Amino acid sequence: MDSLLFSGVFDLPWWGHVIVALVLTHVTIIAVTVFLHRHQAHRALDLHPAVSHCFRLWLWLTTGMVTREWAAIHRKHHAKVETPEDPHSPQVLGINRVLWGGVILYVKETRNRATIERYGHGAPDDWLERHVYSRYLKLGLTLMGFTDVVLFGIVPGVLIFLTQIAWIPFWAAGVINGIGHYWGYRNSSTPDASTNIVPWGILIGGEELHNNHHAYTTSARLSSRWYEFDIGWMYIRMLEALGLATVKRVAPVPRFAAPRLIPNLQMLQAVITHRYDVLAKYAKSLQRIGADGQDAHALQTMHAMRHELIALWERSTASKEQLVRRLQDWCQRAEASGIRPLVEFSQKLRCYA
Repeated sequence: MDSLLFSGVFDLPWWGHVIVALVLTHVTIIAVTVFLHRHQAHRALDLHPAVSHCFRLWLWLTTGMVTREWAAIHRKHHAKVETPEDPHSPQVLGINRVLWGGVILYVKETRNRATIERYGHGAPDDWLERHVYSRYLKLGLTLMGFTDVVLFGIVPGVLIFLTQIAWIPFWAAGVINGIGHYWGYRNSSTPDASTNIVPWGILIGGEELHNNHHAYTTSARLSSRWYEFDIGWMYIRMLEALGLATVKRVAPVPRFAAPRLIPNLQMLQAVITHRYDVLAKYAKSLQRIGADGQDAHALQTMHAMRHELIALWERSTASKEQLVRRLQDWCQRAEASGIRPLVEFSQKLRCYA
């Protein structure tokens, strides 16, 4: 009886079953971050059709998620972030509801056909998707559970299967959507509450670097600092080396040149491209106000100038020529202010290339 309960095709010790469970859940995490997130939702890279289908098959077997639904809900999250229309914002719904009930929020949003129709464009729509993957969600999970039991025995197989189907709902739907908008550090001053949970993206495939992602949503690489590690990017580079993936976009790395005497269109484009780096450096300049012992008027001026700077990339109706003139005026006033951190920041701003 014991042999039937604990022995499958592979008679492994308990720690062997633990390793198997971790490896299988890791494959699922990579399928989510590389295929669903970076490839499907944001088109940051292209994948070979064979690789895409392997990911689709694996996700059908282990999660029961529909590609179009996942991409649509994630795109809506970015479009409506931290508003009542955001499907899973802890700033709106509360951290406990998103952390522990993220999968419930996801399932609820899949029933909102307006979301799927508006944001689900470009997802796979072939015969397999229409007649198998989207239609028979429970069949994939049933096959996975049966396979686990046959390979590893009834008790270990069931435990491995339960770990597989619980991994994404908790870590992706709960931790990333919850803690990733609630607690952590921020490299970029994005208008949302996104955070980097930890600098080493291994357990959740690199999704831990959530603030980096919100700063540059179409980047295939989620790490941006020398001490950060994105294991999903490592796999993408491996696929690229094998000719199975093509990276389309990564986050721009700030470059600097000799300061421009007169701000021009190239400087404006560089400032807009690297706007989150600009804001991060401006925040450091703000911190220096107190250290330099300057008065409240200087701090007030710095805050007002910050809002004017942000307006450069938020005014969609202004022409390029108008924006260049506003940037020129901004630099002139900043450097005539007599506020040393503001003067030095403006001089540094002229160096963005």
